[in-house]
Amino acid sequence: MSSSEKSNSINEENKNEVDQNNNDNLNFAEDTNKNLEEDKYVFGWGQYSEITNGRFAMIGFAAIILIEIISKKSFLNWAGIIH
Repeated sequence: MSSSEKSNSINEENKNEVDQNNNDNLNFAEDTNKNLEEDKYVFGWGQYSEITNGRFAMIGFAAIILIEIISKKSFLNWAGIIH
């Protein structure tokens, strides 16, 4: 194989890699646009509402754990629900 044939084969391989990377980037851009469209607020139960509800639930759970750690009591005892 001559040096020009080696050069051509290397160039072809590099071109294929660049084409694959460009395709991957286009797929990523399409996925990102799709995710942005799904994150828009719509009235009623939707993906955005579920994500927001889950985040508030995590904040509430962390608050309960902190109350129990700081007060050295269970949350139900601290809140006066169980005496």
